[in-house]
Amino acid sequence: MLGRVLCTVLLVGALPSPAGASQGHISVILLGATGDLAKKYLWQGLFQLYRDQVSSGHSFTFHGGALAALEPGQRLMFDVLKKLSCPPDEPPDRCAVLKDQFLKLSQYHQLKTAENYTALNGEIETLLSQEGLEEAGRIFYFSVPPFAYTEIAARINGSCRPRAGAWLRVVLEKPFGHDLPSAQQLAAQLAGFFREEEMYRVDHYLGKQAVAHILPFRDQNRQFLDPIWNRHHVERVEVVLKETVDAKGRTSFYEQYGVIRDVLQNHLTEALLFLIMELPANVSSAQEVVQHKLQAFQALWGLQRSSAVLGQYQAYDSQVQEELPEARGRVSTTPTFAGVLIHSHSLRWEGVPFLLTSGKALDERVGYARVLFRNRAYCPQSGTLRDAGHSQCKPKQIIFYFGHGALNTPAVLVSRNLFQPAMPKDSWKEAGARSDLHIFGQPLSDFYMYSPVKERDAYSVLISHIYHGRKDFFITTESLLASWAFWTPLLDSTSRLAPRLYPGGVENQQLLDFEMVAGGVEFSLAEPAELLHPGGQMPSEFRAIQSQFRQSPLVSAWPEELIARLASDMEAAAVQSVARSGQFHLALSGGSSPVGLFQRLARHHHGFPWQHSHVWLADERCVPLTDGESNFQGLQRHLLQHVRVPYLNVHPMPVHLNRRLCVEEDGGAELYAQDIAALVANASFDLVLLGVGTDGHTASLFPRSEHGLEGAPTVVLTESPVKPHQRMSLSLPLINRARQVFVLVLGRGKHDITTLLSRVGREPHKWPISGVSPSSGQLVWYVDYEALLG
Repeated sequence: MLGRVLCTVLLVGALPSPAGASQGHISVILLGATGDLAKKYLWQGLFQLYRDQVSSGHSFTFHGGALAALEPGQRLMFDVLKKLSCPPDEPPDRCAVLKDQFLKLSQYHQLKTAENYTALNGEIETLLSQEGLEEAGRIFYFSVPPFAYTEIAARINGSCRPRAGAWLRVVLEKPFGHDLPSAQQLAAQLAGFFREEEMYRVDHYLGKQAVAHILPFRDQNRQFLDPIWNRHHVERVEVVLKETVDAKGRTSFYEQYGVIRDVLQNHLTEALLFLIMELPANVSSAQEVVQHKLQAFQALWGLQRSSAVLGQYQAYDSQVQEELPEARGRVSTTPTFAGVLIHSHSLRWEGVPFLLTSGKALDERVGYARVLFRNRAYCPQSGTLRDAGHSQCKPKQIIFYFGHGALNTPAVLVSRNLFQPAMPKDSWKEAGARSDLHIFGQPLSDFYMYSPVKERDAYSVLISHIYHGRKDFFITTESLLASWAFWTPLLDSTSRLAPRLYPGGVENQQLLDFEMVAGGVEFSLAEPAELLHPGGQMPSEFRAIQSQFRQSPLVSAWPEELIARLASDMEAAAVQSVARSGQFHLALSGGSSPVGLFQRLARHHHGFPWQHSHVWLADERCVPLTDGESNFQGLQRHLLQHVRVPYLNVHPMPVHLNRRLCVEEDGGAELYAQDIAALVANASFDLVLLGVGTDGHTASLFPRSEHGLEGAPTVVLTESPVKPHQRMSLSLPLINRARQVFVLVLGRGKHDITTLLSRVGREPHKWPISGVSPSSGQLVWYVDYEALLG
């Protein structure tokens, strides 16, 4: 049946086809064809694709798939198709013909079992054979929940791939996991069925015209932007999405994800990266764009709890209780509002605050990315007597306006006192100056304003890019995992934080205003008493507890409070040491645990006597110091490049000598031991910071190690059970000569070893950390609640 219809459309259709042979046949399969997303956007987007490409030389068939049986599913799908529309500028006759053809080329399939997918493939193959068509490719659009991805992927890969020589494009909708481990798991599963170039992960914000134009705008206006697109001229960057609607009807989704996962981790992060990434030579190269995005990610400071303020509209909890029976009796702490402060340590952006904000039940619906420039001008002439539009004393800003709000259209706005931008005339038109509308307190007449010549829905734009194979508008696996790696620590640190309650809409007034304070953000106003949670304490209100662990002082708290306490104690130790001897010798371990500590010291402890401090390493991996796995590289990235330690006071371990790594004959360990003996009085460090591995190792001293657990206080080469195997480490006797030793233990993954250590004695050959006992100094344990209590 579909074959005869296709033949009729191709040969008798009322629309002209280009000269020459067909470029091949494309089968589009929409999975979840009767769902909300398909009804609202996807079928309309596919119809737009057909209208745009009907004369391209390709032939098309459209297959809707869902779990429903044939008759009810077909009825639901065609109810949607009959409501498809053309834009106002489309001639009615042409629209009617195109719509009729599109309906005839569309077919519903029940896709529930492996046999259903095999049958679908058979129908496509039969059609191609009967009509003598070459297959160009297949598009599978997954408009289904992510838990179904793996099963569907296996079926497509097993029985529904296109013929050899034809392409496969698999389109995936978010959410792509809810944190880094779940995203890694889903990515690994999909990688078992599809190649990276076959997967198109959709973030529909990348299809919004204003967002999609950020990189082209920067590229086309390099001559104006190159001198000012940096920390010397930019005051701050804001990326904002405000909604007036609440989460009613979607609380089951929202309880799992919340506003950060729903909006900030994807939509707002992507827009921010377009603004702050180094501009590729070719902004249309997907590979170059991804690499520059990843470099921008690597330059961002890690997030911690003080990086965010969170809110929840008052009615949300009652909506959860009403819609989710399993939630009754508990108080939801899911945020529906978030403001997050992000910083970069790149040379271009160091010190410039990036503010990402989104929320539900706010006063207006609007989205924008705004770059606000520093104002260095002073204008003695009265404002009423000047050319207001070009006054250097007015704010200078560039705004990418996503839509809605006062303008109710996508737009690019540039302050007239900056420059008149170059814009592509075929796709953007200059809007007339209007003084009756205001944006950010300024009349529109203060801006050069451009809006799209033809406004297009984001999904229509993205579906067109899928058809053309434009990967630069989609999220790669590498970029996805980099984003989750960036956001997951904040999600973990705020998971027990009670959000501020707000009434919603215009009644919020100044309740959600926040400001930048000491490297983080805080709400500007105290929370009104009537909005506080009734009842007992929230977990975030618990304070640090202090007692004993292995006969030594123990400090325990939630991770952020623990890191803050440890950083303060380290600063106090440094100040005391400098007062006593004029210098402070600090030995630091590597790994992931101290990263938050390093960032805390760099951001908040401006009184730390770095000018009088010597920084040593407690251990190092045998890799070049520029390698990403190097402990020194991590220390440099997160701490040293942000504080003023004299160059000669930084002491990396000499693991790379004579173009070789940790070769015993090169004597790297002996050289380090000699430096310590020469510079550190009695080879006694003022403070050594250690961590604990799940096997009980500390520094790079591992269970049953042949070297370093006893004997002389020196530096040794050791072997790790995991790569990179070769290590250099302070020996246990050298660590035990320190005046103070602090041990930092974080995370539920360390609970088992923490429990074990609380029960065993001194057995360093089994658990090297158990041998840490400063002979004339003090040992203090800093253990977070999850490691201590599980």
